[in-house]
Amino acid sequence: MPVTTADKRATFRNLHGSGCFILPNPYDVGSARALQHLGFKALASTSAGFAWTIGKADNHVSLDDVCDHLTALCAAVDLPVNADFEGGFAREPEQVGANVARAVKTGVAGLSIEDSTGDSARPLYESALAIERIRAARKAIDAIDSGVLLTGRCEGYLVGQADLAMVIDRLTAYAAAGADCLYAPGIKTREDIAAIVKAVHPKPVNLLIGASGLSQAEAADLGVRRISVGGSLARSAWAGFMKAAREMAEQGTFTELANGYPGGELNKMFR
Repeated sequence: MPVTTADKRATFRNLHGSGCFILPNPYDVGSARALQHLGFKALASTSAGFAWTIGKADNHVSLDDVCDHLTALCAAVDLPVNADFEGGFAREPEQVGANVARAVKTGVAGLSIEDSTGDSARPLYESALAIERIRAARKAIDAIDSGVLLTGRCEGYLVGQADLAMVIDRLTAYAAAGADCLYAPGIKTREDIAAIVKAVHPKPVNLLIGASGLSQAEAADLGVRRISVGGSLARSAWAGFMKAAREMAEQGTFTELANGYPGGELNKMFR
């Protein structure tokens, strides 16, 4: 039987009920299908990884770009897709809500809203405004009755404000405003991770692995419910590409091409 959008959303919500699952981040349709082939239960988009595929820097893509990308990902796989929806592509709560409603129509099973401004002088939205932005996203989702899972993100650690108390205050406020899952990318120590998990309990916590360096089992022991990897898979793919391309450009040799994944295997996977 075909997997419906409603099925994907129900599956995604159920995954957050217990245990700890990996939510890898594809950057295009091919990588999404490869991750489904490998047996993952759900996927998440990556703002950086997607931006690089269209020749742009992270946080420099348009709302149209992202919604087209999300539509393509959701149509390409039978798995739930969580959207890295950056800061909602707007400052004011009302417009954040309108943009979230548009994202829901792409077929996503979840989406995240972060509190970073992109302004180095004031890297985080003022707390009251950040909370209202989450509340607006929640209202937009509930108005559609979509079952989409909302993740509230505090970017403090990524913008040089590694203040655990502040991050916890924001995450607990985002939970109260309607976030179903909480996320503070950049947290690294076991103590900080455990403190956040405890503070927002019973709501689930997403952990960015690559920053923490923990294994899935170690994260699960700390109470983490889901693990994402951000742009790491995209960067890994670019690493191989750039290494081979640099060899050709600088040395005129082609030895790195021998390290490519077998074309026959790729054809089998995508057949």
